[in-house]
Amino acid sequence: MNDDIKTRLDEQDAMLRDILSSTEKTRKYFLWTLIATLVVFFLPLLGLLFAIPRFIDVYSSNIGLF
Repeated sequence: MNDDIKTRLDEQDAMLRDILSSTEKTRKYFLWTLIATLVVFFLPLLGLLFAIPRFIDVYSSNIGLF
């Protein structure tokens, strides 16, 4: 009976290690997905922060407002 319980515990331990490995891979995947999403979202906003004032300056100088 003891050998049967030990065998089952060893099998469960192996399964838990596989689950942990899979979970860590999934966590890293979600982390990099979050980082990529933030980069794709905020870099254009940062670019617009500099582009819009320049565009307004060029546009207003062309129509003679300032």
